[in-house]
Amino acid sequence: MSAPRDFGEFDYVIVGGGTAGCVLANRLSADPEVSVLLLEAGGKDNWIWIHIPVGYLFCIGNPRTDWCYRTEPEAGLNGRSVGYARGRVLGGCSSINAMLYLRGQARDYNEWAALTGDQRWAWESVLPVFKGSEDHWRGGDTQHGAGGEWRVEQQRLRWDILDRFAQAAQQAGVPDTQDFNGGDNHGVGQFEVNQRRGVRWNTSKAFLRPVQRRPNLQVVTHALIDKVMLHDRLAQGVEFALEGVRYAVRARIETVLTAGAVGSPAILQRSGIGPAALLQSHGVAVHHALPGVGSNLQDHLQLRMIYQVQGIKTLNQQANSWWGKAMMGLEYAFFRRGPLTMAPSQLGLFTRSQAHFATPDLEYHVQPLSLDKFGEPLHTFPAFTASVCNLRPASRGYVHIRDTAPASAPAIAPCYLSHEADRQTAVRALRLTRRIVAQPALAPYFPQEYLPGIGADSDAALLHAAGDIGTTIFHPVGTCAMGRADDARCVTDPELRVHGIAKLRVIDASIMPTITSGNTNSPTLMIAERGAALLRAARRSG
Repeated sequence: MSAPRDFGEFDYVIVGGGTAGCVLANRLSADPEVSVLLLEAGGKDNWIWIHIPVGYLFCIGNPRTDWCYRTEPEAGLNGRSVGYARGRVLGGCSSINAMLYLRGQARDYNEWAALTGDQRWAWESVLPVFKGSEDHWRGGDTQHGAGGEWRVEQQRLRWDILDRFAQAAQQAGVPDTQDFNGGDNHGVGQFEVNQRRGVRWNTSKAFLRPVQRRPNLQVVTHALIDKVMLHDRLAQGVEFALEGVRYAVRARIETVLTAGAVGSPAILQRSGIGPAALLQSHGVAVHHALPGVGSNLQDHLQLRMIYQVQGIKTLNQQANSWWGKAMMGLEYAFFRRGPLTMAPSQLGLFTRSQAHFATPDLEYHVQPLSLDKFGEPLHTFPAFTASVCNLRPASRGYVHIRDTAPASAPAIAPCYLSHEADRQTAVRALRLTRRIVAQPALAPYFPQEYLPGIGADSDAALLHAAGDIGTTIFHPVGTCAMGRADDARCVTDPELRVHGIAKLRVIDASIMPTITSGNTNSPTLMIAERGAALLRAARRSG
C-alpha cells in the first residue's frame, strides 16, 4: 500500500464532528494561537428533516444521516438483532436524537468521582459546567444557566392523553415535577427539549456554525478515519480517507477522539490499542495491550408497551388523515407549533422499581402515538406508547472490530438482560406500567394492552415479552471508561488521557464509567466542556 498523502500539521486534531467534537472545536479554536482540525466521517447537517423536529422519523435508519448499525443477535432479546442508530452528520446524534434535555442524577456523577478518585467529576463540580453551556427558557438560577449556546425550551404542544397518563401516574404514587434536572429527577412531567422556537437545536448550530470562519479552525466532512498514528507510545495524528485518497495529518499538541461509544473504541482497536487477542485475531500489530477498549458497553433498554384507546385524540388518527397532515404542515409553517415540533417523547416519568431505592431507577418516555418501530407508519388505530427503561443496567456488553477496514461496522453486543438484576427489573417495570394504566384517570378511554398483550402475566411470560418488545433507546456509553490505571476495565484517566499513550485523549460518551440516569446527549456535552478545559489547562502548564 502506498504511503498516505500529507495533510499537514495542526495543534489539535479532533476526530468526530458529533456532540463532543462540535463543542471542542468551538472551545479550542477560541484561542487564536492554536490551530484546530475537525474531521467528520459524515456529511453536513444541511438536510431539512434534521431541523424539523419530527424529522427524526426520517433521519433514523437513513444512511444519509445514520450509520445504520445493528447489534449482534441478543439472547436477552430472544435472538433478535436491533437497529443501533448513530449520527452520520455534523452534530452527530444531536442531529437525529430525541432532543430531550436531561442531565441524570447527582448520584451518577458522585459515583464517577468515587470510581475515578477525582472530585472534578462530582455533581457539585459538574453542575456549573452544565449551567455554563445552557440557555434555559426560565433564565438563570441555582440550577440553570442563561446565555449559553445550548438552548433549552418547553415543548410547543400538549396532548390530553398524556395529561391523563400524568394524572394516572400521580394516582399510582408518582409526584408531579416541573424540573427533571435539579439532581433528583423523581416525578412525572413534560420533557424539556433542545429546540429554538420549534426548530431542532443541534450542537452544530449551537457551537460549530458560529465559529466556522475562524482562520485557525478547519472542518473536513466525509473524512473516514482509519487509525491513530503511533510512534512507540506517542500519538502523532491520524490517517484518514477523503474522496478515495488516503491522508496523514499530524497533531503537534494532542489527538482527540470524539467518535462516540461505537466509533472511538473501533479506531483505537484498528490503531493497535486494545485487547491483545482481539487485535491479533485481525492481524493488527499490538502497540499497547489495553483490555478495556471496547468493553463495559452500557445502554438503556426500552420496553415499549402500547395501549389502544377510545374517545381521545392521538397522533395516529391525525397522521393517517390527509386533512390532518395538511393542518399539521400549516400549523408548523405559520406558527412553528403543533405535531411537527414533536420530540419522540413528550411526557417523562422517573420512579423507583422498588420502594427502598434511594433514587429512581426507571425512566418512562410516553408518546401519543404507536408504531411497530421507527421508520415504519403509525398504526391506524388510536393508541399511546409507554416505554420504560432500566436506568442503571448491570449488564455489560462490548464493541469489537470485525476487520481492519475503516468502513466496516464493528460488532456491537449490548448483552441486554444478561444480568439477573436486569431481568427482575424488566418484570417489575412491565407490572408497574400496567398499574399506572389501570388508574381511574385513564379509565374513560378504555385502554387495551396491544403490546405485549395481557396473555403475558407470569414472571416468566413477562420476561419473554420483554425480550420481544425490548429495543435500544440509543444511549450507548462506557466503552473507553475513565478510571484508575490499575483497573483493567478502564481506558482513560480522569483527565481523559488514554492510559499508556501520550498526547491522545478520548472525550465523548465512551468515557462514562457508568451510564447516567437519563438521556445521555447533554451529559456528553458536559464531558466535552470539561475535556476542553482540561486540554487548555494542559497547554497552559506546558
